[in-house]
Amino acid sequence: MDLKGIKSFHCIVKTGSFIRAAEELNYAQSTLTMQIQKLEADVGVQLLERGKKIGMTEAGRFLYEESKDILRGMERLETDLADMQAGGAGSIRLGVTEPTASLRLPPLIKAFMDRYPKIRIALDIAGSPQLLESVRQGATDFAICSSPDVGDTLHFEPLFQEDFVVLLPDGHPLAGYARLQPQQLLDHRLLITAATCPYRKKLEILLRESQAFPTETMEIGSMTALKSYVQQGLGIALVPGISVEPLPPGLTMRAMQGESVRMLTGFVSKAEPLSQAGEKLYHFLKERLSAGQPVTYEQ
Repeated sequence: MDLKGIKSFHCIVKTGSFIRAAEELNYAQSTLTMQIQKLEADVGVQLLERGKKIGMTEAGRFLYEESKDILRGMERLETDLADMQAGGAGSIRLGVTEPTASLRLPPLIKAFMDRYPKIRIALDIAGSPQLLESVRQGATDFAICSSPDVGDTLHFEPLFQEDFVVLLPDGHPLAGYARLQPQQLLDHRLLITAATCPYRKKLEILLRESQAFPTETMEIGSMTALKSYVQQGLGIALVPGISVEPLPPGLTMRAMQGESVRMLTGFVSKAEPLSQAGEKLYHFLKERLSAGQPVTYEQ
Protein backbone atom coordinates (compact mmCIF):
# COMPACT_ATOMS: atom_id res chain seq x y z
CA MET A 1 0.00 0.00 0.00
CA ASP A 2 1.24 3.47 -0.78
CA LEU A 3 0.20 6.77 0.77
CA LYS A 4 -1.21 8.21 -2.48
CA GLY A 5 -3.57 5.26 -2.86
CA ILE A 6 -4.83 5.59 0.72
CA LYS A 7 -5.30 9.36 0.27
CA SER A 8 -7.25 8.78 -2.93
CA PHE A 9 -9.40 6.14 -1.23
CA HIS A 10 -10.27 8.53 1.62
CA CYS A 11 -11.07 11.33 -0.80
CA ILE A 12 -13.46 9.10 -2.80
CA VAL A 13 -15.21 8.07 0.43
CA LYS A 14 -15.46 11.73 1.51
CA THR A 15 -16.80 13.06 -1.82
CA GLY A 16 -18.80 9.95 -2.77
CA SER A 17 -17.57 10.18 -6.35
CA PHE A 18 -14.52 9.32 -8.45
CA ILE A 19 -15.12 12.45 -10.54
CA ARG A 20 -15.30 14.86 -7.58
CA ALA A 21 -12.33 13.15 -5.88
CA ALA A 22 -10.25 13.47 -9.07
CA GLU A 23 -11.12 17.18 -9.26
CA GLU A 24 -10.22 17.77 -5.60
CA LEU A 25 -6.92 15.91 -5.90
CA ASN A 26 -6.20 17.44 -9.33
CA TYR A 27 -5.82 13.99 -10.91
CA ALA A 28 -7.11 12.59 -14.17
CA GLN A 29 -9.97 10.21 -13.43
CA SER A 30 -8.03 7.38 -15.07
CA THR A 31 -5.12 7.99 -12.69
CA LEU A 32 -7.42 7.84 -9.70
CA THR A 33 -9.02 4.62 -10.98
CA MET A 34 -5.59 3.00 -11.41
CA GLN A 35 -4.56 4.01 -7.85
CA ILE A 36 -7.66 2.36 -6.36
CA GLN A 37 -7.17 -0.74 -8.50
CA LYS A 38 -3.57 -0.98 -7.30
CA LEU A 39 -4.62 -0.47 -3.66
CA GLU A 40 -7.21 -3.25 -3.99
CA ALA A 41 -4.60 -5.50 -5.59
CA ASP A 42 -2.15 -4.74 -2.75
CA VAL A 43 -4.65 -5.65 0.00
CA GLY A 44 -6.19 -8.52 -2.00
CA VAL A 45 -9.83 -7.49 -1.52
CA GLN A 46 -12.37 -5.16 -3.11
CA LEU A 47 -12.70 -1.90 -1.17
CA LEU A 48 -15.35 0.06 -3.11
CA GLU A 49 -18.67 -0.94 -4.58
CA ARG A 50 -19.01 0.78 -7.96
CA GLY A 51 -22.36 1.86 -9.29
CA LYS A 52 -24.56 4.91 -9.44
CA LYS A 53 -23.53 5.50 -5.85
CA ILE A 54 -20.06 4.71 -4.50
CA GLY A 55 -20.08 2.61 -1.33
CA MET A 56 -17.55 0.78 0.78
CA THR A 57 -17.33 -2.95 1.18
CA GLU A 58 -16.84 -4.39 4.65
CA ALA A 59 -13.10 -4.54 3.97
CA GLY A 60 -13.23 -0.96 2.72
CA ARG A 61 -14.89 0.25 5.92
CA PHE A 62 -12.25 -1.57 7.98
CA LEU A 63 -9.39 -0.03 5.97
CA TYR A 64 -10.99 3.40 6.15
CA GLU A 65 -11.28 3.38 9.95
CA GLU A 66 -7.88 1.78 10.60
CA SER A 67 -6.03 4.08 8.21
CA LYS A 68 -7.37 7.38 9.56
CA ASP A 69 -4.62 7.77 12.20
CA ILE A 70 -1.96 6.54 9.77
CA LEU A 71 -3.02 9.12 7.19
CA ARG A 72 -3.12 11.95 9.75
CA GLY A 73 0.32 10.91 11.03
CA MET A 74 1.78 10.84 7.51
CA GLU A 75 0.28 14.24 6.73
CA ARG A 76 1.80 15.67 9.92
CA LEU A 77 5.12 14.11 8.98
CA GLU A 78 5.01 15.65 5.51
CA THR A 79 4.21 19.04 7.03
CA ASP A 80 7.01 18.73 9.60
CA LEU A 81 9.52 17.74 6.90
CA ALA A 82 8.48 20.72 4.79
CA ASP A 83 8.82 22.98 7.85
CA MET A 84 12.23 21.51 8.58
CA GLN A 85 13.37 22.21 5.04
CA ALA A 86 12.22 25.82 5.46
CA GLY A 87 13.83 26.12 8.91
CA GLY A 88 10.55 26.14 10.82
CA ALA A 89 11.14 22.76 12.46
CA GLY A 90 14.09 20.69 13.60
CA SER A 91 16.36 20.03 16.57
CA ILE A 92 19.27 22.16 17.79
CA ARG A 93 21.80 21.49 20.55
CA LEU A 94 23.19 24.79 21.87
CA GLY A 95 26.11 25.08 24.26
CA VAL A 96 26.33 28.03 26.63
CA THR A 97 28.41 29.13 29.61
CA GLU A 98 27.29 30.78 32.82
CA PRO A 99 26.15 33.42 33.63
CA THR A 100 24.64 33.78 30.15
CA ALA A 101 22.86 30.42 30.48
CA SER A 102 20.93 31.47 33.58
CA LEU A 103 20.62 35.24 33.23
CA ARG A 104 20.53 36.19 29.55
CA LEU A 105 19.23 33.20 27.68
CA PRO A 106 15.92 32.06 29.28
CA PRO A 107 13.71 34.93 27.97
CA LEU A 108 15.38 34.73 24.56
CA ILE A 109 14.80 30.98 24.25
CA LYS A 110 11.17 31.52 25.31
CA ALA A 111 10.67 34.20 22.64
CA PHE A 112 12.30 32.04 19.96
CA MET A 113 10.22 28.96 20.80
CA ASP A 114 7.05 31.04 20.81
CA ARG A 115 7.92 32.08 17.26
CA TYR A 116 9.04 28.61 16.13
CA PRO A 117 7.12 26.06 18.24
CA LYS A 118 8.24 23.12 16.08
CA ILE A 119 11.96 23.75 16.67
CA ARG A 120 13.27 21.75 19.62
CA ILE A 121 16.25 23.13 21.56
CA ALA A 122 18.54 21.22 23.92
CA LEU A 123 20.96 23.23 26.08
CA ASP A 124 24.41 22.07 27.20
CA ILE A 125 25.56 24.29 30.07
CA ALA A 126 29.27 23.90 30.74
CA GLY A 127 32.61 25.68 30.76
CA SER A 128 34.19 26.99 27.56
CA PRO A 129 36.79 24.16 27.21
CA GLN A 130 34.08 21.49 27.34
CA LEU A 131 31.83 23.37 24.93
CA LEU A 132 34.63 24.00 22.44
CA GLU A 133 35.43 20.29 22.36
CA SER A 134 31.74 19.42 22.02
CA VAL A 135 31.46 21.70 18.98
CA ARG A 136 34.62 20.15 17.47
CA GLN A 137 33.16 16.66 17.91
CA GLY A 138 29.83 17.68 16.39
CA ALA A 139 27.88 16.88 19.57
CA THR A 140 26.87 20.56 19.88
CA ASP A 141 25.69 22.60 16.88
CA PHE A 142 27.17 25.86 18.16
CA ALA A 143 28.04 27.48 21.47
CA ILE A 144 28.04 30.82 23.26
CA CYS A 145 31.31 31.00 25.19
CA SER A 146 34.79 32.53 25.18
CA SER A 147 36.94 32.39 22.05
CA PRO A 148 39.05 29.35 21.13
CA ASP A 149 42.84 29.60 21.08
CA VAL A 150 44.58 31.28 18.16
CA GLY A 151 44.99 28.80 15.31
CA ASP A 152 41.95 26.73 16.26
CA THR A 153 39.86 25.61 13.27
CA LEU A 154 36.61 26.65 14.96
CA HIS A 155 34.89 29.84 13.82
CA PHE A 156 34.37 32.59 16.44
CA GLU A 157 32.00 35.53 16.06
CA PRO A 158 32.09 38.13 18.87
CA LEU A 159 28.81 39.02 20.58
CA PHE A 160 29.44 41.11 23.70
CA GLN A 161 31.98 42.03 26.36
CA GLU A 162 31.44 40.62 29.83
CA ASP A 163 32.42 43.22 32.47
CA PHE A 164 34.13 42.09 35.67
CA VAL A 165 33.43 43.70 39.04
CA VAL A 166 35.01 43.20 42.46
CA LEU A 167 32.65 41.58 44.94
CA LEU A 168 33.26 42.49 48.59
CA PRO A 169 31.55 41.71 51.88
CA ASP A 170 29.86 44.72 53.46
CA GLY A 171 32.30 46.73 55.59
CA HIS A 172 35.38 45.52 53.71
CA PRO A 173 38.28 48.06 53.70
CA LEU A 174 38.18 48.32 49.89
CA ALA A 175 34.50 49.26 49.93
CA GLY A 176 35.52 52.85 50.69
CA TYR A 177 36.87 53.32 47.16
CA ALA A 178 34.63 54.21 44.22
CA ARG A 179 36.85 52.33 41.72
CA LEU A 180 39.63 49.84 42.48
CA GLN A 181 43.09 49.39 41.03
CA PRO A 182 44.46 45.83 40.57
CA GLN A 183 47.31 46.59 43.02
CA GLN A 184 44.76 47.13 45.79
CA LEU A 185 43.87 43.41 45.71
CA LEU A 186 47.38 42.36 46.78
CA ASP A 187 46.79 42.13 50.51
CA HIS A 188 43.40 40.41 50.37
CA ARG A 189 42.44 36.77 49.89
CA LEU A 190 41.10 36.30 46.37
CA LEU A 191 38.46 33.66 45.67
CA ILE A 192 39.06 32.10 42.25
CA THR A 193 37.32 29.54 40.05
CA ALA A 194 38.77 26.26 38.71
CA ALA A 195 42.01 26.30 36.73
CA THR A 196 40.22 25.48 33.44
CA CYS A 197 37.73 28.34 33.79
CA PRO A 198 38.27 31.09 31.16
CA TYR A 199 37.24 33.72 33.73
CA ARG A 200 40.09 32.64 36.00
CA LYS A 201 42.56 32.65 33.11
CA LYS A 202 41.48 36.17 32.18
CA LEU A 203 41.79 37.26 35.80
CA GLU A 204 45.29 35.80 36.14
CA ILE A 205 46.44 37.57 32.97
CA LEU A 206 45.03 40.88 34.25
CA LEU A 207 46.69 40.57 37.65
CA ARG A 208 50.05 39.46 36.26
CA GLU A 209 50.07 42.33 33.78
CA SER A 210 49.45 44.68 36.71
CA GLN A 211 52.01 42.83 38.89
CA ALA A 212 49.26 42.53 41.46
CA PHE A 213 48.71 38.81 41.96
CA PRO A 214 47.58 38.23 45.57
CA THR A 215 49.71 36.02 47.78
CA GLU A 216 46.65 34.21 49.12
CA THR A 217 43.92 32.62 47.00
CA MET A 218 41.15 30.12 47.62
CA GLU A 219 39.75 28.01 44.79
CA ILE A 220 35.96 27.74 44.56
CA GLY A 221 34.90 25.39 41.77
CA SER A 222 31.66 27.17 40.88
CA MET A 223 31.30 30.70 39.54
CA THR A 224 27.74 30.91 40.87
CA ALA A 225 28.88 29.88 44.36
CA LEU A 226 31.48 32.65 44.69
CA LYS A 227 29.07 35.25 46.05
CA SER A 228 28.01 32.97 48.90
CA TYR A 229 31.62 32.60 50.03
CA VAL A 230 32.19 36.34 49.78
CA GLN A 231 29.09 36.87 51.94
CA GLN A 232 30.73 34.73 54.62
CA GLY A 233 33.81 36.99 54.62
CA LEU A 234 36.12 34.31 53.19
CA GLY A 235 37.60 36.68 50.61
CA ILE A 236 36.86 38.91 47.65
CA ALA A 237 36.17 37.88 44.06
CA LEU A 238 36.16 39.22 40.53
CA VAL A 239 32.93 38.12 38.89
CA PRO A 240 30.84 39.05 35.82
CA GLY A 241 28.75 42.06 36.80
CA ILE A 242 25.54 40.52 35.49
CA SER A 243 25.90 37.61 37.95
CA VAL A 244 25.37 39.94 40.95
CA GLU A 245 22.53 42.06 39.64
CA PRO A 246 20.56 42.65 41.80
CA LEU A 247 23.20 42.70 44.51
CA PRO A 248 22.52 40.09 47.24
CA PRO A 249 22.35 41.23 50.89
CA GLY A 250 25.65 41.59 52.70
CA LEU A 251 27.65 42.34 49.56
CA THR A 252 29.20 45.43 48.01
CA MET A 253 30.24 45.75 44.36
CA ARG A 254 33.00 47.95 42.96
CA ALA A 255 34.20 48.53 39.42
CA MET A 256 37.81 47.81 38.43
CA GLN A 257 40.00 50.35 36.68
CA GLY A 258 41.07 49.54 33.13
CA GLU A 259 39.62 48.40 29.81
CA SER A 260 41.17 44.94 30.19
CA VAL A 261 38.66 44.01 32.90
CA ARG A 262 36.37 42.57 30.27
CA MET A 263 36.01 39.19 28.61
CA LEU A 264 34.84 38.71 25.04
CA THR A 265 31.99 36.23 24.55
CA GLY A 266 30.68 35.05 21.21
CA PHE A 267 29.41 32.28 18.97
CA VAL A 268 31.64 29.28 18.33
CA SER A 269 30.82 26.95 15.46
CA LYS A 270 32.43 24.66 12.92
CA ALA A 271 33.18 25.88 9.41
CA GLU A 272 30.33 23.96 7.74
CA PRO A 273 26.86 25.55 7.54
CA LEU A 274 24.28 25.04 10.27
CA SER A 275 20.89 23.48 9.61
CA GLN A 276 18.05 25.79 8.58
CA ALA A 277 16.69 25.71 12.14
CA GLY A 278 20.19 26.31 13.53
CA GLU A 279 20.63 29.35 11.29
CA LYS A 280 17.36 30.80 12.54
CA LEU A 281 18.40 30.43 16.20
CA TYR A 282 21.91 31.73 15.47
CA HIS A 283 20.66 34.95 13.87
CA PHE A 284 17.87 35.40 16.42
CA LEU A 285 20.34 35.26 19.33
CA LYS A 286 22.93 37.35 17.48
CA GLU A 287 20.44 40.18 16.99
CA ARG A 288 19.49 40.25 20.67
CA LEU A 289 22.77 39.47 22.42
CA SER A 290 24.87 41.90 20.39
CA ALA A 291 22.36 44.75 20.54
CA GLY A 292 23.57 46.36 23.77
CA GLN A 293 26.84 48.02 24.69
CA PRO A 294 29.01 46.76 27.57
CA VAL A 295 27.71 47.96 30.92
CA THR A 296 30.00 49.54 33.48
CA TYR A 297 29.06 48.45 36.98
CA GLU A 298 29.61 51.01 39.72
CA GLN A 299 28.29 51.65 43.21
